[in-house]
Amino acid sequence: FIQMLRSAKKRDVLQLLRRAPEEMLPFVVEAAVAAQSLASLAALSDFLDFGKEPKSLLEKFLYAAAFSPRPSGELLRLVLDKLDRKQLAPEVQETGIVAMGSLIGKLCQQKLCGLQQEVERGVETILRGLRGAEEESEVVIYLLALGNAVLPETIPSLLDHAEEGPAPITAAAISALRRFPARHISGKVKQAMRRIFHEKRKSYEKTCRLAAAEILLDNEPSPMDVINILLAANELETETATFLLLKVQNSLR
Repeated sequence: FIQMLRSAKKRDVLQLLRRAPEEMLPFVVEAAVAAQSLASLAALSDFLDFGKEPKSLLEKFLYAAAFSPRPSGELLRLVLDKLDRKQLAPEVQETGIVAMGSLIGKLCQQKLCGLQQEVERGVETILRGLRGAEEESEVVIYLLALGNAVLPETIPSLLDHAEEGPAPITAAAISALRRFPARHISGKVKQAMRRIFHEKRKSYEKTCRLAAAEILLDNEPSPMDVINILLAANELETETATFLLLKVQNSLR
């Protein structure tokens, strides 16, 4: 079916979308996303009205885009254009932001970061949204998107949110940092994780401290980091201390 869509003209894909029975429509939308031909994406652009379609169908489209194994710049542009609408259901907006981060990350894995204007536009959209977010839940969504994008230039922003934010924001920022390969876990990142784990500036929730310790232990830990984490484990609850000890043992192996 996807192969057929790849060779179909825009008007044929559009007609198929418009005539599909309601229960089949999500399947056809997913297949059109998977086809990723210019014609199928153009048909989706004409068909999907983000102001009218059921939220379930719009989210189905966004999930299909996010999980696409090798997305194109045209697919990212379609998502960006649809999210530019002023009036969107909050659930659709949130799913779209996270999907945008996933698409950016996969395009960069394909070495298309510098070749696609859509990537630059998408990154700026996420960073602008993060700067303007007022609600805690909004900030978390944008941090999740940055975690999906895995862009080294966003690490300073993630570190700021990790150290300064309330618990949900700190957790989301550290989770995003854990997505980065070891080569990007610099001394500056490790220093921030030490401050969080050892609570040098303020108190952090246990889960945040554990996540910070995991970054230290999973990325070429120094002997002193291992010693300090083990010493700190003596003051933690039994379950937490056991978890850290297992992490250290795994690192040794």
